[in-house]
Amino acid sequence: MKKFNIRKVFDGLTAVSSSSSSASPQPSNRENDIIQETLQSEHFQLCKTVRHGFPYQPSAMAFDPVQKILVIGTQSGALRLFGRAGLECYCQHEGNSAVIQLQFLINEGALVSALSDDSIHLWNLRQKIPAILHSLKFNRERITFCHLPFQSKWLYIGTERGNIHIVNVESFTLSGYVIMWNKAIELSSKNHPGPVVHISDNPMDEGKLLIGFECGIVVLWDLRSKKADYRYSYDEAIHSVAWHHEGKQFVCSHSDGTLTTWNVRSPAKPAQIITPHGKQPRDGRKPDPCKPILKVEYKTAKAGEPFMVLSGGLSYDTVGRRACLTVMHGKSTAVLEMDYPIVDFLTLCETPYPNDYQEPYAVVVLLEKDLVVVDLAQTGYPSFENPYPLSIHESPVTCCEYFADCPAELIPALYSVGSRQKRQGYSKKEWPISGGNWGQGAQSYPEIIITGHADGSVKFWDASALMLQVLYKLKTAKVFEKVTAKEEKPSPDVVDEDPFAIHSLSWCPESRVLCLAAVSAHVIVYRFSKHEVTTETVQLLEVRMQCELNDVDSLEGGGEQASAVSTPGASSSPQGSTPQPHPSSSSTSSSEGLRDNVPCLKVRSSPLKQSPGYQVELVIQLLWVSGEPPQQISSLAVNSAYGLVVLGNAEMHGLPDPHQRQPRSPRKGRHPSGVGLCDGNDGGATSEDRCNIFVLKPLLSLSLSSFCPLWAPALADARDGSFIHSRSSSMGSIDREAREVISSLHFFETLSRKNELVPVPSLWLGTSLGTVLAISLLVPSASELRLQQAVAVSFCGSVVRLKGGILRMAVMDSTGSLVPPACESWYDPNAPEEERERTRSRRPTSPSSSQENQDCQYAVVCSEKQAKVVALPSQNCIYDHNITETSFVLRADVVIMSAGICVACFCANGHIMTLSLPSLRPLLDVNYLPLTDMRIARTFCFSNLGQALYLTSPMEIQRLTYSQETCDNLQEMLGELFTPVETPEAPNRGFFKGLFGGGAQSLDREDLFGELAAGRASRSLAQHIPGPGSMEGMKGAASGVVGELARARIALDERGQKLGELEERTAAMMASADAFSRHAHDVMLKYKDKKWYQL
Repeated sequence: MKKFNIRKVFDGLTAVSSSSSSASPQPSNRENDIIQETLQSEHFQLCKTVRHGFPYQPSAMAFDPVQKILVIGTQSGALRLFGRAGLECYCQHEGNSAVIQLQFLINEGALVSALSDDSIHLWNLRQKIPAILHSLKFNRERITFCHLPFQSKWLYIGTERGNIHIVNVESFTLSGYVIMWNKAIELSSKNHPGPVVHISDNPMDEGKLLIGFECGIVVLWDLRSKKADYRYSYDEAIHSVAWHHEGKQFVCSHSDGTLTTWNVRSPAKPAQIITPHGKQPRDGRKPDPCKPILKVEYKTAKAGEPFMVLSGGLSYDTVGRRACLTVMHGKSTAVLEMDYPIVDFLTLCETPYPNDYQEPYAVVVLLEKDLVVVDLAQTGYPSFENPYPLSIHESPVTCCEYFADCPAELIPALYSVGSRQKRQGYSKKEWPISGGNWGQGAQSYPEIIITGHADGSVKFWDASALMLQVLYKLKTAKVFEKVTAKEEKPSPDVVDEDPFAIHSLSWCPESRVLCLAAVSAHVIVYRFSKHEVTTETVQLLEVRMQCELNDVDSLEGGGEQASAVSTPGASSSPQGSTPQPHPSSSSTSSSEGLRDNVPCLKVRSSPLKQSPGYQVELVIQLLWVSGEPPQQISSLAVNSAYGLVVLGNAEMHGLPDPHQRQPRSPRKGRHPSGVGLCDGNDGGATSEDRCNIFVLKPLLSLSLSSFCPLWAPALADARDGSFIHSRSSSMGSIDREAREVISSLHFFETLSRKNELVPVPSLWLGTSLGTVLAISLLVPSASELRLQQAVAVSFCGSVVRLKGGILRMAVMDSTGSLVPPACESWYDPNAPEEERERTRSRRPTSPSSSQENQDCQYAVVCSEKQAKVVALPSQNCIYDHNITETSFVLRADVVIMSAGICVACFCANGHIMTLSLPSLRPLLDVNYLPLTDMRIARTFCFSNLGQALYLTSPMEIQRLTYSQETCDNLQEMLGELFTPVETPEAPNRGFFKGLFGGGAQSLDREDLFGELAAGRASRSLAQHIPGPGSMEGMKGAASGVVGELARARIALDERGQKLGELEERTAAMMASADAFSRHAHDVMLKYKDKKWYQL
């Protein structure tokens, strides 16, 4: 009897499930076996690299005056560290508690952070990726203020109850020394003083601690005698306190907009009370109250008057005035207006010692959405030019694209024209935050990020070597007329956001042709030029996307190919119109007063001066039709070699009745949408010669629905409305969904028809229902013929169908290499004719021709659910893979890696996946980031060589890599924040001060706060949480392979120690057993010959 084996059953089930996701090659396509896949799973690893932009919702800031590095904390628990230009670092606390205060251990490579969840953390900054060494979580009291004296290891913690605890930052343990609020204030006081809002030690006497309570009481506490020396009381609440460096005076800022100056030995009343922004009454009465002064800093200079810098304190009658920073220097007062509310500010000084002349030279102002550094040494207090990429959010980002391994000359060209856009009036000094060293990365290829913004601007960023620097800014709003307050807002029915907001973009790096689509249903084509030019009239092409039923009755049969040529004087058609010199020339209204035949925005009619850089060449606008606004543009593509731009509309309605062929829309009067193909070729031709448009929509034009094999294709010339169509008797279109969207457009040189032998220029369209359609383009090869002859268009039919909307398409050759679309070399359109003709040339793709009955190309198509590889020209699906069943793909790209090509996908459930080509074998699947915001879906994009990015907040770009090679080199590529720097010498006390004891007095805090003197604190007060390191590790943390070897050695030592202990215990047990055996033998011999009654 044959034995039953359950393992074979499971093996069979596994084989069936794997075959369902990846189809085996067809017998007729044995050439597929020739393609050797070089990418393996070990080539992929996902990790974050760097974060750029302004920290979202900042809450705290600190500066190390010796290392010259700045740190900003946010309300979500993030830390952003900044050094010299191009050196940034991001780290995150566990949880999302807000950072309330930050304190550097100056020149020690460590940082203390206090969070709103009443925890403090010690960060090690001596490694490239900072890590937490220790944490301390308070259980019974809320943290309100922290203070760490210079060159001290004892951290003062003020709480909401008014108590002060002391923490040893080396061991992160609490001292038994506690300053209780009831001992700090007068015993006769019956009211609680409120939370601690300030702690600082006297610059000249470390044994005197100044404690500020919210109610207005300030106490000078003697740490040695454990009692209060002086108490200072004021009627208004205190927000901050600042010392004079001699330790004889201090200044308090209050909630009524006043500053009180106190002499240390005169606690009865303030030495001076001023209201910087208050109106002084003539009768000597108290000035009117002002807004609270949230912070004040008092800095002295040896050669001049002291500086007093404060935020807030404006008069209440200044309604609508922006936030201000006030700088008081001697008798002069300067009020510096800021663009956003002030979160915090710090005065940068030459010395870290508080008991010396401070010599302030700059003020760092942290705003809600910006970082400003003011130069105090120059007249007028100019600001420094910020070298960090903090202006990403200048206008909200609406779209984003990432290009890695660009042509090498692109970045210098963009920088040369962008450098002329820089503002003037900045300080001439170098940026004061200059700490750290850059990384020595192995990445040398150029990378460019393009961001489109809500105000219509487009920014080009140099993203090479993990840095980010703005190269060039383009403003598209200049193309249109300005909207005055009296005029109606442009097209409120189309969008609820800025009418200039960039929706999508298509860019050809080789030819530098840029095509932008905005939410107001317009497309702008730009070319790059190094010469300034004044355009007398902006070339305009207005497109009326409408299906006229009267034209359906006059359909005539014909062939399968048609061409369209725009000639001067051609009459307009319902589908499109020739370029208009002014938008108002085509604006009409229906008899019912509805908006009809008008664009959403008015193109400017006056001459447009265009600086070197990207200059507008053509504006395409979709028009209102019978009171209905045009649909938004859903997809866009440009090809410089063919001189064509293609755009797809947001909606497309199918034909439910194939016999009548009447387009029906779910909304009355709403026209069906489709795709427009615009001839963007120029070369000195007139606008009529170069701006041809093929409007593709149901019946009257080349409709998406009619592209389907079951429906009849038709094409309309934008000039005269002529078309050619074919009919189909199939009824299958009745069962199809009536609503369809054009989701993807791509230009290829490929075999779009079955049994085609030579690849030809083609346009492939993908729809939201998963259909891929092909259109063949007959483009004249010679440039002179290109301006004279038309581009012939022929519908090739449906290529393949997938589940979900089509996202991305690409073509591979027979060797498995990606076939790039044909492109044109860049030439300057405003250069002299000889230079232009010399540099202008087309770069063909040079695809191999196909032999009969043999496939030589492979189309890769990815949708929201599936990926397929189709052999061409046979159009046989040789591989398919179901990417996800429970979610959907948000972004998919066919990317080039250093070892091959693959498909990269980002799903709505947070998974990032890569698939091999052509077999679509899964190589990487990581649950990275669930979709929590549509901003991520709108901005996530992949690029070549394993790079990707997305907007993690409205202000920040998060870059990541899925390349193992980049992950291995990441430690070398990252910069170093901490660099060995000698601490400046302490100020000289002088002979007489040293002789008579007038200098600064030191304090041995260990004798006061140590365990021997103060005892241990209550264990229930705070919980110590050890971090992944120690203070020894902070002195020189190992990373990379060295760290792994160290950890392996430690683990090996621990294992050896445990084995040694086991061996010792085994030996002890053996010795015990031997002793027991001997003892038993002795007992046996003793009683061996005795009788029972002798026992």
